[in-house]
Amino acid sequence: MEWLLWIAIGILAYIAISRFTAPTKGIKTMSTDELKPVLGKKDKQYIDVRTPVEFKANHIKGFKNIPLNELPKRVNELSKDKETLVICQSGMRSSRASQLLKKNGFTHIVNIRGGMNSYRA
Repeated sequence: MEWLLWIAIGILAYIAISRFTAPTKGIKTMSTDELKPVLGKKDKQYIDVRTPVEFKANHIKGFKNIPLNELPKRVNELSKDKETLVICQSGMRSSRASQLLKKNGFTHIVNIRGGMNSYRA
C-alpha cells in the first residue's frame, strides 16, 4: 500500500515539474546569436526589461527600455500586431515579461535566452 503512495507522489511531482519547465504556449525563445540577423527589422519591436541603470551601462541599439516592474502599466506603448523580442540580463525577467505580454493579448513573443550575459556584439 505504501508503494501506491510513492507512485502518486511521483506522478504529482512529474506533473508539477513539467508544468513549470515547459515553455509557455505562444512564447518562442531565441539565442543571442539568432537575434543578430533580425536586429533592426521594422516588423518587430525590441524590449529590454532591465533597470534603467543596467540599460544605460550596456544595451543593444534598437531596444526600448521598459523595466519589468513598469511593464504592466506601459504595455499600451507596445503594438500587439508586431513580433515582440524581449531581453534582460540573464533571461529570467524577460521570461516573466513574456508571460505578462501573453496574458495581455500579445501573440508573437520571443524571449531572448541568456540575455545580455550571452550577447556578444
